Amino acid sequence: MLERALAGAYATAVVADWRADAAALVAPQAEAMPSIANAVWAQSEDAIDGFGYLATLVYLVAGMRDVRLSSQGILSVSSAEAEELAASFNRTMKGAGYRLQVVRSGQLVCVFNQPLHAATCDPEAALGRDIWGFQPTGPDATRLRLLMSEIEMWLFEHSVNKARAKRGLPPISGLWLWGGGTLSSPMPALTGWVGGDDVLFGAFPRQQVFPDRILNSGVVIVKEYPGTDSWVEVERLWLRPALGALRTGRISRLYLSAADRTYLLRPLSSWRLWRRGKPWWEYWNEY
Repeated sequence: MLERALAGAYATAVVADWRADAAALVAPQAEAMPSIANAVWAQSEDAIDGFGYLATLVYLVAGMRDVRLSSQGILSVSSAEAEELAASFNRTMKGAGYRLQVVRSGQLVCVFNQPLHAATCDPEAALGRDIWGFQPTGPDATRLRLLMSEIEMWLFEHSVNKARAKRGLPPISGLWLWGGGTLSSPMPALTGWVGGDDVLFGAFPRQQVFPDRILNSGVVIVKEYPGTDSWVEVERLWLRPALGALRTGRISRLYLSAADRTYLLRPLSSWRLWRRGKPWWEYWNEY
């Protein structure tokens, strides 16, 4: 279904930040969306006068000439392990001006006493790749990179990693700090709707299925890969209804996006039906 839709679609310009692009559709009145860390914090905790970065657990692999984020390198831990990591970090870094906090969603946020401004990348963009091009940049990037290096040393032979090794699990070799910002900004009001699962859009009320009445633009974020068993549910809940709404004129256009590439679909009459179909992943690798 996805490949048939892509075969009739039009490629749009490359999108540098898909979350910002999507947010403009559902919250067009907002001057700016809160940071990723702010959105995660807002789902779980009271606002505080602090500055934070989301701390994603990662498995890094050192090669002869580079360091890569493993293709399966975004890790998860139990709530008990997360609490153990935070307590250990806060003991080790006591008085340094930052701490690790487990929010109620189970995610970790590194909270700083003072703002630390750096442009960061979503670790999903670096999966399977050399992390050099995904390092923080900007005024305080050096301080943030040094902290991430210090965290790698702290995690080396950590008790949590020793327990993971006994279970045959990859070690937590680092905390990927990203999506930084103040933790006190209110979430903007939506004029559209959102569905699926995401660290930013999860802070808003979410649709569980494609809505029957479509009054405004919507954004659906899915992490399932096409072709997997779980993708069947994505097609049933989101893709099939969306294509049906496009076909009947209930929506005027549909964007299909992955990473920085977006494809535009208009009503069926304008589809490029002559275009040869091909595997879905080739559409995002063809430019």
